[in-house]
Amino acid sequence: MLKTLLENFTPESHPVLWLISAFLLAFIAAYKTFPTILHVAEQKHLMDEPDSRSVHSNRTPTLGGIGIFISIVVVMTITGAMLNTKVLLLVMGGLTILFFLGLKDDLTVLSPGKKFIGQLVAAALLIGFTDTRIIGFSSILDVYTLPYWMSICFTLFVYILIINAYNLIDGVDGLAGSVALVISAVFSILFYFSGALSLATITVALIGALLAFLRFNFSAKKKIFMGDTGSMIVGFLLAFFTVSFIGQAQTDTESAYYSASPALALALLFYPLLDTFRIFFIRVFILKKSPFEADKNHIHHRFIQAGFSHVQTTLIIVSIALMVIIIAFNMLHLNLNSQIGLLLIYGTILNYMPFLIKRQFKKEIRME
Repeated sequence: MLKTLLENFTPESHPVLWLISAFLLAFIAAYKTFPTILHVAEQKHLMDEPDSRSVHSNRTPTLGGIGIFISIVVVMTITGAMLNTKVLLLVMGGLTILFFLGLKDDLTVLSPGKKFIGQLVAAALLIGFTDTRIIGFSSILDVYTLPYWMSICFTLFVYILIINAYNLIDGVDGLAGSVALVISAVFSILFYFSGALSLATITVALIGALLAFLRFNFSAKKKIFMGDTGSMIVGFLLAFFTVSFIGQAQTDTESAYYSASPALALALLFYPLLDTFRIFFIRVFILKKSPFEADKNHIHHRFIQAGFSHVQTTLIIVSIALMVIIIAFNMLHLNLNSQIGLLLIYGTILNYMPFLIKRQFKKEIRME
């Protein structure tokens, strides 16, 4: 009976059931894995020690990325035979490289140079063997198509940028996981309606893993951090989704996002990219120090310093991210350059609005 079912079943004939199954499999695998990781981390004293940059005062395990990795690999391994095996294997290969690099960094210390090389290798393997890349700028600055070598280099740059931008926002409870959850949810819808079931399967697997992670990340007694292991593999997947979405849209003239995919991708990743460029500007031009020297000048740090709790900070930032995405989808009728120009304006204003409101509220209290 099982053999007959497998021979007659195809994911394309039951896509919703298929995606729900992948989501549940990832969620259950991750949810069952995290308690074991917590136990091992406590027994072996594999904890994050609070320092001057920390916004936490308690020692906390930083191996959440292990659970995320295991759950995604379980889904990709089980579902791979019925999907695009080549893409799934290469994605799994890239994830494995970054998993071990991140794990070494979480357990000991890994130099930024080695992490950078590992990210380049993981991205280059995926780009080279699947030819999944950004082929042009879709009319930005009147550039439509890039030469092949330039397309490869620019796509590599996008991977490195997104992976590290995502890593930088992992600073308060639930923020990195929630931001990735929102981005993955939107990509899952886009891939589902475009017929890219293999990509949609990976996105829902990541959603399931992140939901399980957030249950523990928000916990007061059984808290676990994503760590570099988690931030690198999640950032890598978000970069892969972004490049795949833009690349597919640019090669399909019938796509509703043919000329708007760069603006939508920028809207989806607006918060981590804004925080990255902001922090680099502050470090280089204001503080006159290395842009890679850690500090507490991130946007989420500013929220904490302004008196917001971790949960409030996460909810506000995620709500703003959703607003930015919704506005972007309602501006598809404009040309691409206008979309991006307006996105930079309203996205920046929305992200700074809570500080202005908080400041005005404090002024009114003092006047009373």
